[in-house]
Amino acid sequence: MKNLLYLLAFTILFSSCKSSSIVTSKSSKKSTKSSNQLAENIIESATDNLGIRYKTAGTTRAGYDCSGLVFTVYSEYNVKLPRTSIQQSQTGINLGKDISKAEKGDLIFFKTNNRSQINHVGIVTEVYDDELQFIHTSTSKGVILSSTKEAYYQKTFTQINRVLF
Repeated sequence: MKNLLYLLAFTILFSSCKSSSIVTSKSSKKSTKSSNQLAENIIESATDNLGIRYKTAGTTRAGYDCSGLVFTVYSEYNVKLPRTSIQQSQTGINLGKDISKAEKGDLIFFKTNNRSQINHVGIVTEVYDDELQFIHTSTSKGVILSSTKEAYYQKTFTQINRVLF
């Protein structure tokens, strides 16, 4: 009887290991799809805020600053990011300035107003061969869509970071 219990326990253990690896395999294939879907959901949530005014240190629909918008939208999907743009630029994988590596949902960073360190962030919404479109918060226009083709952003563009895996 004891031997039968050991055999049964061994069979269950062996079977569970085998089925576990199959689940992992299927899960791995889904991770790219779910990562793309997550990026789409984040972009949709961000664009729901188009037109919301700029507010220093803002993290609500009453007003956002650039990193507050990013922090809040990603938090809605349980993606924890630091609160400031400089801290966000140190999160994830730094892809440099190579637009060809960018994907929707990546963070895009800038050094604006002749600053020596990163002080502005947005979310990549569209990727083209020679251009990225992104959503961010402008101090004068609130939450808007912009492009790296615009002279100001072309000049101040600093890096792209992948935070969704």
